[in-house]
Amino acid sequence: MVRERLTAAETHVLATLRRDGSPRVSGTEVDFHGPDLFIGSMWGARKAHDLRRDGRFALHAHPSAEGDAKLSGVAIEVTEKAVLDAVQGDMQPSHLFRLDLQQSVLTTVEGDKLVATTWWPGREVVRFERK
Repeated sequence: MVRERLTAAETHVLATLRRDGSPRVSGTEVDFHGPDLFIGSMWGARKAHDLRRDGRFALHAHPSAEGDAKLSGVAIEVTEKAVLDAVQGDMQPSHLFRLDLQQSVLTTVEGDKLVATTWWPGREVVRFERK
């Protein structure tokens, strides 16, 4: 369902960390290639500088009635030409980051309940319900 939320809209909200530790919020697009999730950035953009310095991020998928998806983890810059060509094609030069996911949360409404489903690597999925 999280993947569906990420592919349902073209743009999402990315939070990165500025040099002073404060958050920077930017629009971004995501792209799946196989099991991997990527984001790109214009060459030299502030969000790319943030991620190169400190890869921690939070990504909020465009919300809708079908659910609200949030991801967090570490963005790893891709420099291998074969991967850049496969993912970006002629969009180069630009930055490309593979997202190493550390948490995913999907929030939905089911009847009269707010349901939050959380995933972490290597752990069981946790479902929390609140009326």
